[in-house]
Amino acid sequence: MKKFKLFTDIEESYRELIYKVSWPTKSQLASSTILVMIASIIMALVVLLMDMGIDKLMHFIYYGRF
Repeated sequence: MKKFKLFTDIEESYRELIYKVSWPTKSQLASSTILVMIASIIMALVVLLMDMGIDKLMHFIYYGRF
């Protein structure tokens, strides 16, 4: 009985993938990719600046100078 349910679930998933999912166009995909890349670079820069600031603060606390 479980085997038949598995096949039914797979078939339903396939039908949903083919008929109900809306796929982005090439231009939508490209613009989304560029947006994610820009956001990733901005977040990386924010983390870098925070890391450098904490490093300077720790040097000041431990050694009394920047």
